[in-house]
Amino acid sequence: MAEKQGVVGSLLWKLMERFGVQTIQFLLQIVLARLLSPDHYGVLALMITFISIANVFIQSGFNTALIQGKEVKDDDFSSVFWLTLGVASLLYIVLFFAAPMIGRFFNMPDFVNKFRVLALVLLPGALNSVQLAKISRAMDFKKVFYSNIGGIVVSGIVGVSLAFMGKGIWALVAQNMTNVIIASIVMWFTVKWRPQFTINFKRLKVLFAFGWKLMASGMMDVLYLEMRGLVIGKKYKKSTLGFYNRGKQFPQFLIDGINGALQSVMLPALSSRQSRTSEVKTLMRNSILMSSYILFPLMALLAGVSEPLIAWLLTDKWLPAAPYMQIYCFTLALFPIHTCNLQAINAIGRSDIFLKLEIIKKILSLLLLVGAIIFFDSPIMIAWTGAISGVLGLFINAWPNKKLVDYSYFEQMKDVGPYFGISCFIFIILILLKRILPLSPLAGWLVLGLLGLGIYILFSLIIKPQAYLLTRSILRASREKMKEGRS
Repeated sequence: MAEKQGVVGSLLWKLMERFGVQTIQFLLQIVLARLLSPDHYGVLALMITFISIANVFIQSGFNTALIQGKEVKDDDFSSVFWLTLGVASLLYIVLFFAAPMIGRFFNMPDFVNKFRVLALVLLPGALNSVQLAKISRAMDFKKVFYSNIGGIVVSGIVGVSLAFMGKGIWALVAQNMTNVIIASIVMWFTVKWRPQFTINFKRLKVLFAFGWKLMASGMMDVLYLEMRGLVIGKKYKKSTLGFYNRGKQFPQFLIDGINGALQSVMLPALSSRQSRTSEVKTLMRNSILMSSYILFPLMALLAGVSEPLIAWLLTDKWLPAAPYMQIYCFTLALFPIHTCNLQAINAIGRSDIFLKLEIIKKILSLLLLVGAIIFFDSPIMIAWTGAISGVLGLFINAWPNKKLVDYSYFEQMKDVGPYFGISCFIFIILILLKRILPLSPLAGWLVLGLLGLGIYILFSLIIKPQAYLLTRSILRASREKMKEGRS
């Protein structure tokens, strides 16, 4: 019972951190998007893409190996820190000298200096990755809450101030840099770990044996997620990339909160049960049920009110982002199911299967992208390839878990089917009403959103699906735990 409450408490802290950060980030992006242009966000999206690719070598592989390992020593953390710091320094040098070539290739002459400054975030990222591994092993996500909230608040003040001063893209660069730096500083004072001047190459070899597969799959995953943006940035205007990126970011704010919490909590929780298959299946199934029950209707509501919401929040200049938002609401709603399947495979120690699955999915996704470029030559169709890849990826990710934890693809689809069905119904109703009712942007998203939410609440109260009962029981348990803590 105590172990279960520990997982629930950790998940709640992680959810508070994710949704706290995402809420502040959401409000911040509304202000910045009103002050800046789609072109500015197109340039930022390209910079973030290359930094994300470089971050795979810093944040993936060894970080996960430190979390998953049964026996991890103090000098393992120091060894990984010095190695990742060296890798981060080398990557920064590469990106520094590659910046002019990248700017010319994408026809963005104002890219170079800003990118060279923003790429400096790789260096504090080396420290941050080890700090996060230390926290994750202890499942002490309260410290992550403090550091990330501090980072987003300070960086928001910096970014908005510079935007009001007319600094353009530099406001976005400063905001992103300040966020990482402040979070690392806060974590330095809250996490009782300091790197020692030691490198144990034998231990690094052991960690690398597990982590290199995750690093390779992480690289493929980032390329998979970012390659559509790279293609759009090359083939179309900067503003098109800005619309694409903004449409993707709205649903991603919601997904990152739940999916980030699942990734952080699920791996250590599942790893502690890796020898007890039935418990792995139960925890995995409950996570899929809860995430689907919460996210499917949220994504349906967001997709249904996309146009009036964007017009009200960001003004009409951002309306071309609405179709991309609808596509990514569908695409990203599936992510927690992907995460639960893959984290179960990692927790059992089968990173070899994880890598094979990633290779298959990325080849399939690349073929779909090439097909869209050749036969359609449309940024909308390029975005749709992500949704198609996501649906096919569900089957690919779930296939090994039939044997590993006795949780098949068809059983998973049966579990999430009711929530997917009612969410599709809500989306169709909202789209039809939006075409019929002559509502202003504010009234449009408010009225339609409340109507969709009311339909889902009514569904939950009448049908009482399993995920509803599970969510209610966990909330009750967490309230009791909070009362015990206060007493």
